[in-house]
Order: sequence, then C-alpha cells, then structure tokens
Amino acid sequence: MSRTVYLNGEYLPEEDAKISIFDRSFLMADGVYEVTSVLGGMLIDFAGHAKRLERSLNELDMQKPDGFDDLLEIHRELVRLNDIDEGMIYLQVSRGSAGDRDFAYPSDDVKPTLVLFTQNKPGLADSPKAKEGFKIISIEDLRWGRRDIKTTQLLYPSMGKMAAKAAGCDDAWMVEDGAVTEGTSNNAYIVKGDTIITRQLSNDILHGITRAAVLRFAREAQMKVEERTFTIAEAQDADEAFVTSASTFVMPVVEIDGAAIGTGTPGPIAARLREIYLDESRKAAQ
Repeated sequence: MSRTVYLNGEYLPEEDAKISIFDRSFLMADGVYEVTSVLGGMLIDFAGHAKRLERSLNELDMQKPDGFDDLLEIHRELVRLNDIDEGMIYLQVSRGSAGDRDFAYPSDDVKPTLVLFTQNKPGLADSPKAKEGFKIISIEDLRWGRRDIKTTQLLYPSMGKMAAKAAGCDDAWMVEDGAVTEGTSNNAYIVKGDTIITRQLSNDILHGITRAAVLRFAREAQMKVEERTFTIAEAQDADEAFVTSASTFVMPVVEIDGAAIGTGTPGPIAARLREIYLDESRKAAQ
C-alpha cells in the first residue's frame, strides 16, 4: 500500500503526486525544508520547526505557500492517514514553477510548491545506535555561507555522509578555519569535565530545533553549557561527544577520525540528555 502524501492542497497516493520539471527546487535547489519527528503518533517540537520554516522563507524572500497556516492539521492528517506511530514528516517549500528556467526569481503571482510526506520508522526512539554511539570522520566544510537557512542544497552533506560510509563510520563533522562547524545533518557537541561545549549560533551553522531544546533542558538540569568553537583535537581529548537532530534526538559519539572519545563508549551526560529530551518532548508533543 502506497503512502498518502500532500501536494499543494491535495492528499494523494504517492505515485500520483507530480510537480513540474521547471520547479525551482529541481532546477536551482531553490527551496527550504523541515523534518518533524513523530513519537506515539504525536509531533515533536512542531512549533519550533514551523517558526524556523517561516524564518527560512523570509531570509530567501520566498512567499508562504497556500496552506501555511494549516500546517499543524496537515501534519496530523498525514500521521493519521499513514498510521504513523514512530517516524518523521518531511516538508518542503519551493519557489514554484514559472514554466521555464531562469536565474531570476519568478514574479509574485507564481505560487510556491508545498510538499509533505511521511517516513515510517518503528523503533526510532530506541535506536541501537544510542547504545553503541556514532563513529565520526572529519572533512573540510565547503558549503555556502548561509547554513542557518535550512535549504535543500544538500549535495555536499550527502557527499560527507558517503565519505563516512566509505570509511566504515556513521557521519562526518565539518571543519572550517580549524574549528568544527557541525555534522552533515546535526549539531555537534563535546563534553569536558562537567561542561557541555557546542558552537555558538551564527550564519555558520543550522539553528537546530533539537539543539535549542537540549540546551534548555541541560541548563534546567543545572548542567554547565559553553557556546564556543572547538577543534577536532579538542574533541578527541574530550570526555564525551554527541550530536543532536530531529531524527537522532541525542546521539553519543564514541570515535572521531579513529580516536576513541573518553572510554570509547557512550557517556553519562549524553545518555541523560537523551533520556530527558525524549521524556520532556513526549510530554509536550502535539
């Protein structure tokens, strides 16, 4: 049985959903996206994702699509129609199709394209990787300078994922001017002593929704948080490391470029933050 997806106001079988070959998401990667996790059939951090989506649209001078004000109900309906207990909902907005290819933006009468689909992932919250930890490689960060906008320009992160896979690892951390920016699809952290260290917000990294929640929970739990840059060498010498994202929540990192982090096993702070995040996020789910 095929999934039901959402396209420009319609719920359709996935095989019936079509967009123009002139859509700017296809020709120019001129689009933004969000991924919202589903646990127990409920949406995690939906309000944060909706707010960041609006910011991304504004930063790119992109119109809100028809249906923007109904996104919560659209998400809920897709969860219901596809019987999702644990999984994710992917949302993408593009600048639409003007019927031809042109570098210039189309006129304002061209409507944006809005697409949503579900991904069913039973056991998402109980991933075995949370008990094993990620192994990471480092790569040079060659992306454009506005990483704070969640665009569909994901070729280089995909290349990083493949480089990690070829090395027998789980992901890559990107490095610019000697400092770690972030993972290919997550924010990066180290723990030294009792202090959680992660790069400060700027145009250099994505303003992670899970990042914001995890740091808030850490501070509420009286954990020390320091927002600053750090190097791969500093990470290799840390007591713990971890990443956060909407799909991995809080995921321990146990190895970077072949060097074990701490004991080479998931550390207590990452484990506790994962527990707190899942518990509190389920309570607040919509």
